[in-house]
Amino acid sequence: MGKILVTGVTGHLGRIVLEKLLTKVPASNVKVLVRDEAKAVPFKQSGVEVAIGSYDDKASLVAAFKGIDKLYFVSGNDVVNRGPQHENVVNAAIETKVGHVVYTSFQRKNETATSPIHLVATTHLLVEKLLKSSGLKYTILQHGLYAEVIPMFIGDKVLETGTIYLPTGEGKTAFVLRADLAEAGVEVLTGEGHENRSYELTGPEAISYADIAATLSAITGKQISHVSPTSEEFTAALTKAGVPSEYIGIFAGFSGAAKEGEFANVSADLEKLTGRKGGSVAEYLKAVYNTK
Repeated sequence: MGKILVTGVTGHLGRIVLEKLLTKVPASNVKVLVRDEAKAVPFKQSGVEVAIGSYDDKASLVAAFKGIDKLYFVSGNDVVNRGPQHENVVNAAIETKVGHVVYTSFQRKNETATSPIHLVATTHLLVEKLLKSSGLKYTILQHGLYAEVIPMFIGDKVLETGTIYLPTGEGKTAFVLRADLAEAGVEVLTGEGHENRSYELTGPEAISYADIAATLSAITGKQISHVSPTSEEFTAALTKAGVPSEYIGIFAGFSGAAKEGEFANVSADLEKLTGRKGGSVAEYLKAVYNTK
């Protein structure tokens, strides 16, 4: 097996991918991309090769990607600038003839400008198109919404207020745990037969925020309910509460997408890759909120 490069290792997903990858391949077969040299020390101590670079600097990516057989390309979180950033990654991979690019994309149903998360979706759709026309071998991992975003979306006062206030209606989401996504990614990196394929990676069931409220009620012994305002009411309430507009836009966009069923499909692809169904949201919430 040639060398595997993992990006995003200082973030949640990339770190878990690296940890799981090192249980399957020698550290000498692994390289990581780190923006800040000060954060490179623990990776060097683990025995993996470290390249310093960023998605903003194509030259640094070209230097990092030389001799790479497989690239685990974690999508960036700079929504405003990540279009050109991601183009740098793909172009650097083409220039250095990376053997196989594995890209973390997103689950969706609507690919048009009418999608509530069109701003977020645009870059993913661009990268998928670029990879498919690049001549590179690729695998596109269409990640479902992380279960780990639930506490952020429902707010840190939910147990005090007893209310989940989100304009999601009765829409359901097939939340998936990051660790399960990482495991699936490692199976693609270390397995065979995944070239030029797309996988939709979701949790084992689709649930609504009313279901989440019921689960929280059972876990905590407190009555939690879901209130679904209009998008306008939601925006006005959060603006009045002093929430920054960029966060309101994210919450409103993903809530609208959930309401429209963008993340509702339950796929068997994760089980096909890992040999098991993903973990449950209820168990995750129990670990976070069990105060009994």
